[in-house]
Amino acid sequence: MKVKIVAGVRLLHCPNCKSKNIGRIGNQHYYCWECFIELKLIENVLHMDQVEEDGSLSSLDDLFTEEDRTLQG
Repeated sequence: MKVKIVAGVRLLHCPNCKSKNIGRIGNQHYYCWECFIELKLIENVLHMDQVEEDGSLSSLDDLFTEEDRTLQG
């Protein structure tokens, strides 16, 4: 995944829906407002979770290779 760095800020897109409508909800923790998944950046690898109806999280990491989830830039 390519990431642009503008003025020291990473601009990333959702690997699930390709949207750039990503909000920051914590330190290295993001949320896609288009497909409603949480993204966590750990050691330059995105970990993705779907928020279930009861508020629990289900991992989506198995849908993408680690190479697809690794930030480059």
